[in-house]
Amino acid sequence: MKTRKNHALAALCLLCVFRASAATHYVNVNNSAPAPPYTNWAAAAVAIQDALDVAGPGDQILVTNGSYQVGTRIAPDGSTNRVVVTNALALQSVNGFTATSITGATNVRCVYLTNGAFLAGFTLNSGNAANGGGIYCPSTNVLVSNCWLIHNTAGSGGGAYSGTFTNCTFWTNQCPLTGNSGGGAYGATLYNCLLSNNYTGSTLNSGATCGGGACASVLYSCTLFGNNARGAGANGGNAYNCVLSNCTLKNGYADFDAGGAYESTLTNCILYNNRAPSGSGGGVLGGTLYNCGLYWNSAGSMGGGADFSATLYNCILTNNTANYGGGEGSSTLVNCLLFNNSSGGYGGGAYYGTLINCTLVSNTTLLYTYGGGAYNCTLDNSVIYYNTAGGTAADVSSCTLNYCCSPAAAGFGNITNAPLFVAPTAGNCRLQSNSPCINSGRNSYVTTTTDLDGNPRIAGGTVDMGAYEYATPASLISYAWLQQYGLPIDGSADSADYDNTGMTVYQDWIAGLNPTNPLSVLKMNSVLATNSPPGLVVTWQSVSGVTYFLQSSSNLGSQPAFSTIRSNITGQSVSTSYTDTAATNPSSYFYRVGVSH
Repeated sequence: MKTRKNHALAALCLLCVFRASAATHYVNVNNSAPAPPYTNWAAAAVAIQDALDVAGPGDQILVTNGSYQVGTRIAPDGSTNRVVVTNALALQSVNGFTATSITGATNVRCVYLTNGAFLAGFTLNSGNAANGGGIYCPSTNVLVSNCWLIHNTAGSGGGAYSGTFTNCTFWTNQCPLTGNSGGGAYGATLYNCLLSNNYTGSTLNSGATCGGGACASVLYSCTLFGNNARGAGANGGNAYNCVLSNCTLKNGYADFDAGGAYESTLTNCILYNNRAPSGSGGGVLGGTLYNCGLYWNSAGSMGGGADFSATLYNCILTNNTANYGGGEGSSTLVNCLLFNNSSGGYGGGAYYGTLINCTLVSNTTLLYTYGGGAYNCTLDNSVIYYNTAGGTAADVSSCTLNYCCSPAAAGFGNITNAPLFVAPTAGNCRLQSNSPCINSGRNSYVTTTTDLDGNPRIAGGTVDMGAYEYATPASLISYAWLQQYGLPIDGSADSADYDNTGMTVYQDWIAGLNPTNPLSVLKMNSVLATNSPPGLVVTWQSVSGVTYFLQSSSNLGSQPAFSTIRSNITGQSVSTSYTDTAATNPSSYFYRVGVSH
């Protein structure tokens, strides 16, 4: 509703600039007694251009039923048009596009519409020009409303070039030659429009084209359906280099890359059943996506859902397929769910990607390949579980895992516990209240403020593993860590000191210690002088994988008493040492060590 109000306001703003003494001129193709200045139906012009020639800025031209397909006029861009509007006026049909049409021809565009003008209620068909076969607008400061643009042809913008369109349909427009772009629209702004069965190129053997539906355009609440980019190297079946919000991109086709959208920015969009059978990125190739759903897209090479440096935030990728990387290939995904994607080769869910706080479930590879969940990826704070592969390594293969949950996970911060989803077979991969993934991630990997559901990304002080944050954790400590030592997850253990070391269970967790073993503590072991290089070697009891900082002081009476001499020291198993090369003077030196969290 908000969008429609904006559209009405835009039309009102255009109309309110018309002069108070504006005249109304009439057009009726069947009138037998036209008489300038055509100010009533009895004297109506038979050609739209005749009425335009006597009209001034701010006037209104009303056109009744009929097909207006004779007469030509040269526009300021040098092209031949059926109708040329050079004043900021309103050109409207009486009964809408089903009853009133402007028909072009070979080398004859339908309409040229100048800045500040308004066009409403026409079918623009069979026009042809270098740019904008149906209509050409010098900028987006032109409003076109409730029109059909069909069967038009151009080099750029088969249906339209530039302009702002509301509630319009772009159907079967084309840019058929090598290098052409924007089968439906080029450089336009579109609200609540349908772009269907438009295309660029002609056959696979022709040269590269791009943007079968739209190119270099901005689209709000639009549907792009069945648009095609044809030709060797053709990209962006439904959209190319566009900005799209609340749009649906369905059944797009590209002979090369990106059946859905190529190098575009998409927010709250749905991409469904788009195809790139000879290339990559069935849904998208490149670009940035926010809160989008990618379903049943396919690619012949890599990235059934998304490929090649695409960046996806809070997206769902389901039932996408490709030869490699059924869900994604070589992309960055944050807070995303990859569910039930598949590939013929490696990486059923993900292939050569970077995934942060993602959940990969029920993805698969076929034949004898590896990495049903992910192959050769870096995964942080993620869950990779219940995936399958034709070969070995069902969940991950050749991947780097940091604070992840997966059956084959190893190393500090990773867990192998079952994630305890709400209903994983149905695709509900939210965490149950006792999931070991709660509070088990690492905050330094977090790059967004919300999770896949739009809830705060960190609840309880420490981020969860996976795409969904559990909103009301009872404890501030990693549930997997508490469960490892048989401690309760209801919060009662957080401030307890079970081993009587003076450190709470929460502090033991931060330091990577065993809360039930009094010998597992953080303490200094020794400070020894060295000559190679000169200084003091400070050694403390440590845990592998924990990051420490070291502070020193030569005067405990000063304020602050300690200053940090080294941070981000990676802990070693049993003990860690650091040489303070500044400690060479005959003085007293004091040290303390802490844990970075």
